[in-house]
Amino acid sequence: MKKVFSEEDLSKNLSLYYLNRHLKKKPMEKYHRQIDESELHEREKYKKKSEILLLNSFLHHFPEVQFQNLTCESPDFIASINNKIIGIELTEVINHLEIKKIESQLNKIFRQAEVELERDFLPLVKGVYFLEFKNLTNINLQDKHEDLVQNICKCILQNKASGFVKKIRKSQHRRNVFITLDYNLSLFDELSSEKIIELIEKKNMKFPYYDHSVDECWLIIVSDMNSLASRFSFIENTENLQKIVSPFHKIYHLENLCGNLTSIKS
Repeated sequence: MKKVFSEEDLSKNLSLYYLNRHLKKKPMEKYHRQIDESELHEREKYKKKSEILLLNSFLHHFPEVQFQNLTCESPDFIASINNKIIGIELTEVINHLEIKKIESQLNKIFRQAEVELERDFLPLVKGVYFLEFKNLTNINLQDKHEDLVQNICKCILQNKASGFVKKIRKSQHRRNVFITLDYNLSLFDELSSEKIIELIEKKNMKFPYYDHSVDECWLIIVSDMNSLASRFSFIENTENLQKIVSPFHKIYHLENLCGNLTSIKS
């Protein structure tokens, strides 16, 4: 059976996170090894590894966390915190639903360009490349897939923006080529508190099916700031979040770039 997510994809994902000097590398490597040793399907292993990466900033706020089960479902993880057994349910809030598909298609284009560059030019082009595009929302990514791949490869080889690429900047990387979107936040790029509330209400409905052998169950809502579809600059009408009624013992909103943690229910 063909793997939906390759180990190469995961290593590239890890590489991007490793550029963040706040990453708790040793615990993450340990957690990933434990997930690899499990009997989960490869696709589920990839999912679990990605989820635990999203919790990196959470671990800075709760350094005493000791994970007891990294591969369970409902909730996603079980950990001990201050002598309590805590079930941790993790969910990502999507701020830009309309560009989620764009991001997915772009990632396929980036992966193909990475493969071609590493195959033919790896010693010359090792690095992390942040690209900004011209009128991205107006480009038919499916029709222009091959054109974009070749355009990106040319820009990276010449270290110069041209064609669809508006701007290119490079950071050093010792082993691989990693291409990602350089997305500048608008000062008015708000995350509606209603989206967070809707997400909590959906999780509330699933709460009766979670493992109730734990002492408490926490809901961690993450904005993945490495994702174009998840990013935000501020949360709109945060006072509405204080009105939340939920069976979860604690609810937090976490953004994983600077590690800002907002307590919604404590």
